[in-house]
Amino acid sequence: MDAKALKEQHHQVRDGQPEALRVRIHRAISWLARAEQEKEDVDARYIFLWIAFNAAYASEFGFEQKERDQVRQFIDRLLRLDGEQRLHDALFRQFSGPIRTLIDNRFVFEPFWRAMRNHESDGAWETSFTTSRKLALRALIEKDTATLLSILLDRLYVLRNQLIHGGATWGGVTNRAQVKDGAAILGVLLPNVIDLMMRGGEDDFGYIAYPVI
Repeated sequence: MDAKALKEQHHQVRDGQPEALRVRIHRAISWLARAEQEKEDVDARYIFLWIAFNAAYASEFGFEQKERDQVRQFIDRLLRLDGEQRLHDALFRQFSGPIRTLIDNRFVFEPFWRAMRNHESDGAWETSFTTSRKLALRALIEKDTATLLSILLDRLYVLRNQLIHGGATWGGVTNRAQVKDGAAILGVLLPNVIDLMMRGGEDDFGYIAYPVI
């Protein structure tokens, strides 16, 4: 499923959708289409994919924790709609290896960077990292989609911040693996996310921060 197929599908149902949902899906598909044009530049592909994801879930913008809460609430809604367990299959069948790599990578774990910035030496971030890894790996083993997806997207959000805020070098060698894996995972999750939203019935996923005026 790609942006073109999703756009054609959306044309068939958009007239019956609430305005906010129609705009969300239209915007998300537009950025997904742009991401699909990037065959070689994984930095650009990842950024465009995250913009598409943002278009799908965001209601308002505020503190970082608030945005993370929005992501978790959005995922909970999607999983309630996902009777066929498509997100589950995408995670556990296609990406168990890359997910394990991201979970084990301290460079996409926000408390690690906070400890570096604040010169913390008490090892608290390491304890938190170990706890997070165990929770994620248990979720992977037990096929707990909600928990695993929440932790995974938290890691990908840190990667998003590194790129958007200039905390990484374009095409840099040091972060290639996580950017490549992140783009691959989002590239499969997003079409499924958008399709679930279109099939969600009366759920309009809330108001949008920047409506069409």
